[in-house]
Amino acid sequence: MKFVKMQAIARCVVLSFLLFALCLGGGLSPAYATSYDRQSLRMSDFSNRDLRGDDFTRADLANADLHNADMRGARLFDTTFSQADMTGVNMTGATLDSARFIRTNLTNAILEGAYAFDTDFRGAIIDGADFTDVLLDPKVNDLLCDVAQGTNPVTGRNTRDTLYCP
Repeated sequence: MKFVKMQAIARCVVLSFLLFALCLGGGLSPAYATSYDRQSLRMSDFSNRDLRGDDFTRADLANADLHNADMRGARLFDTTFSQADMTGVNMTGATLDSARFIRTNLTNAILEGAYAFDTDFRGAIIDGADFTDVLLDPKVNDLLCDVAQGTNPVTGRNTRDTLYCP
């Protein structure tokens, strides 16, 4: 009887640990993830918000305030961020494919490990931004290297180094 009880307790402990580890590691999507798919969110205020895992696919966030937002793992496919304030935003592991960051302020943003195929950064301010492990088109990378400067205050990485600028 004691052996069966100990097995049950051990099983509960192991399952609790695994669930905890999955939640910490981002293995589970937040149950509260919100979809803003195809919505017009121009000039909206999402500053300092927890937007982890939220879906902004094809949304229009032109001139929006997203400074210091936590957008880790967010779906930003084909999203417009033209002239948005994204200072200090964390987009680690986000999907940025075909997104438009035209004249967007990405000062001190973290884009580590983001997927950025066919993403437009024309005129973006990237002072202190961290592009570690972001695969970019060589032409886009060259464009960003022309203006890259600064060090990210959170990761401590130099923007030029994260872009492998010459």
